[in-house]
Amino acid sequence: MDALLQTVLHLLALPEYGLSTVFVVSFVSATLLPLGSEPAVLGLIQLNPSQYWPVIFVATIGNTLGGAVDWWMGYGANQISRHDAPNSAHGRALTWLARLGPKACLLGWLPIVGDPLCTLAGWLRLPFWPCVTYMLIGKLVRYVVMTAAFFGGLQWLA
Repeated sequence: MDALLQTVLHLLALPEYGLSTVFVVSFVSATLLPLGSEPAVLGLIQLNPSQYWPVIFVATIGNTLGGAVDWWMGYGANQISRHDAPNSAHGRALTWLARLGPKACLLGWLPIVGDPLCTLAGWLRLPFWPCVTYMLIGKLVRYVVMTAAFFGGLQWLA
């Protein structure tokens, strides 16, 4: 098992595969699997600063597509599950999300709650394309702010 893990890590090693690695890691990290894309994004930008915007855009697209998968998982789960009318915090959260609508997907980048939020948007059958658009905006802003903060300022954005 250790040899398999080392092989996978070698195949995804950063400057060798670069943008494809960032895409895959960003996609997977936006699903309900516990993985973060930040090290891959920051690592590739650190190794190759001239690729700043391509890395940001590839990470944003991968992360947004992962969020879209979450949306479809929620939609599918709604189709096959039995519907309860909870009167708990769970029910209040669903009511809040339904009232906020697709704009709630702007928060899809948040750690811990962002991926389930996108899944619940699908569960509630919020409109797909507006949800994906808001996911994209939120994730793009998050990557730009995160990298600017990590690298100590906006000089990387120029």
